[in-house]
Amino acid sequence: MATTQPLRVLITGASIAGPAAAYFFSRAGASVTVLERSPVLRLGGQRVDIRRTGVNVMRKVPGMEAAVRSKAPDMDGVAFVNNAGKPYGVWKATGDPDQQSLISEFEILRGELGAILYDLTKEDPNVRYVFGNTIASVEYGHQRSEKADESNPVRVSFSKNSLPPTDYDLVIACDGAHSATRATFLNCSPRKHIKSTKCWAAYFTFPGDLLNGSRIEQAHSAPGGRFIAIGSENGLTRATLMKFSPPAGPDDSSNPTVRLREAMKEGDDTLKRYVAEQFADCGWLTPQILAGMKVSTDLYASEIVRVHPQAILTHPDPTIPFALVGDAASAPGFTGTATSLALTAAYILAGEVGTRHRGDVAAGLISYEAIMRPIIDETSYNPPLATTIMAPQTRLGIWIRNMIFAVLTRFASLLNPLQKRFAPGFGRNDEVKDKLPNYEWIR
Repeated sequence: MATTQPLRVLITGASIAGPAAAYFFSRAGASVTVLERSPVLRLGGQRVDIRRTGVNVMRKVPGMEAAVRSKAPDMDGVAFVNNAGKPYGVWKATGDPDQQSLISEFEILRGELGAILYDLTKEDPNVRYVFGNTIASVEYGHQRSEKADESNPVRVSFSKNSLPPTDYDLVIACDGAHSATRATFLNCSPRKHIKSTKCWAAYFTFPGDLLNGSRIEQAHSAPGGRFIAIGSENGLTRATLMKFSPPAGPDDSSNPTVRLREAMKEGDDTLKRYVAEQFADCGWLTPQILAGMKVSTDLYASEIVRVHPQAILTHPDPTIPFALVGDAASAPGFTGTATSLALTAAYILAGEVGTRHRGDVAAGLISYEAIMRPIIDETSYNPPLATTIMAPQTRLGIWIRNMIFAVLTRFASLLNPLQKRFAPGFGRNDEVKDKLPNYEWIR
C-alpha cells in the first residue's frame, strides 16, 4: 500500500483494548475511529490486574503508571475466613512493583483503567470516539463492482447514520470475548470460538462497610464451588460472587452458565434473584451481602470464558486487513492476564503495522501474529486445579485448601520467587521485558 495518507483504522470496543490500540496507532501516525455500542463510556466492573508484559507496556505510556497507582484499591492483602470470620492467613502483595504474586502490584477497576486510557486519547485530533453505534456490514475491495483500491480494502457500513459507509485500511476487533466484530468478519456466531469454563461471576457495590474500613479483604468459600469476597471502599462494600462448576459434559445444555446468560437477558431484577438463589445458604456474611446486592445499582455479571482452541489474531485470508486484540483474540480464562494481553497486543499491533511495516498492512499483520502468538501461548496457560483451589466443591476440599493457604501465607516471602511456576501472571516484570520490540513512533 504505497500512500502518504494516514493509515485509516477502525477499532470496535472502548473498554481497555480499544483505547489502548487507539493510543498507540495515533502515535504511529494513523487516523483512528473507535466505535462503541454503548451510548456512553462504561465504567465500573471488576478489578483487573496489570502484570508482566502489561506492566512494561504501561511504562511506555507517559504518566500511565502514576495514574494507575492513584486508583489502586485501599487494601493490603486478602484473607480466607471461616463462617465466623476467623482468617486462616493473609496473603499480601510483595511490595516490589516488579515482582508479581497472587496479589497484583497494579490492581484497578476495569472501568477506571478504561477511563485512564480514554483520557489519554479523547482530546487527540487523530482519534475519534463514536458511541451508540455498531458495524452493520463489511465489504471487501475485491467484492465491489468497481476496481478495488488497495489503499481502501474494507468498506464498513454502520447500524446508525452517525457514520456514513467508510473505507478503512485496517479494522480491529477489541469488543470482548463474545465479539460481534469477530463474528462479522469470520462469518460465524459470537460463541463460535468460545469455550466456557462453566463458571461465572457477579460484581457489585452497596452502601455500608461490612469490614469497617479494614485494609484486609476477606474471602469465603462454600460447598458447591461458591466463592465470596468483599472489601472496603470509601464507606461502601465491594463484593464479588463466583460460582465454579465441575465439568458437566461437552454440550452447552449441560453448562450451568446457560441460566446465568438467560437471567442477564431478562434484566437486573431477574439476575439478582438468580444470583441470590445460588448463594442463599453460604453462611458467613452472605445474608448481608445479598441484601446489599438487592439495592445495588451497579451489578455486573459475566460468564468466564476462553477463546479456544487457540487465539485468533488475524483473518485466515491474509488479503483481508482485520486483526483482533484483547479478549476478542485471546480471552485466557482464570490466568489473571487478560488485561496485560490486551495492552501488549495493542502495543505490538500498532508498532508492527504502523511503524515497522508502515505502508504494508499485510506484512505488519504477519509480524504481529509471529510476535504475539508465543506471548499468548505462554501467558494463557491455566494453572492446573486453579478452580479447585479457589473454590472447592466439598467441605473437605475447602478445609484442605484453607490449611494449605494457612501454611503458604506463613512462608509467602520465600515462595514469591517460585510463584511463576504456578501461574503465568506471577514472576518478575523485567524477565519478559525483552519480549517487547521497541518502535520509533511518529507522535
